[in-house]
Amino acid sequence: MRKLDTKTIVVASHNQGKIREIADLIGPLGFSARSAAELNFVEPDETGTTFEENAAIKALASARASGLPALSDDSGLVIDALGGAPGVYTANWAETADGTRDFAMAMEKVEKALKDEGATEPEQRTARFVSVLCLAWPDGHTELFRGEVEGHVVWPPRGNAGFGYDPVFQPEGHERTFGEMSAEEKHGWKPGDAAALSHRARAFKLFVETCLEA
Repeated sequence: MRKLDTKTIVVASHNQGKIREIADLIGPLGFSARSAAELNFVEPDETGTTFEENAAIKALASARASGLPALSDDSGLVIDALGGAPGVYTANWAETADGTRDFAMAMEKVEKALKDEGATEPEQRTARFVSVLCLAWPDGHTELFRGEVEGHVVWPPRGNAGFGYDPVFQPEGHERTFGEMSAEEKHGWKPGDAAALSHRARAFKLFVETCLEA
């Protein structure tokens, strides 16, 4: 495992929700970070078939464009009754004809697919959010960190916090959806904490333990 020996990195994302969550996680660690969106980097085509492959594509593109280490996230909602869909195509389900993303539409699409499968009870609607972080260096070296959180899909959507599919995902052991949780409750984590709740925070915990701690 390669240790990160700089506090200057690029957040390899154009997704403002992800950029905000990653900034919340790395900020307390003293990082100076700019996003690929701020730097006007071209978004690479995500041609991978796994979260790991797509995370690496994004991180390597930003690392090579900037000459700095870059941290990316590829994440998605994996629903058992739908054979793992939308999975790596989670963002694609939200795409509209004009190229924008409509997650209200995407959540309705998920609900229709579940109803078509006859999955109406919570035990039939089990799912997990998956996040894979990739830390890449300009020389092509990468480190990957995977975090998952189990739960189930609810309907109708609940809460206006978070982003993406958060309002329809209720994590195991909780009565509220990610959309009803504050940012601190959902993904707040700092070194020394024993546990992290969100998929992204769990992946970030592994990143810190592997690449930052002595």
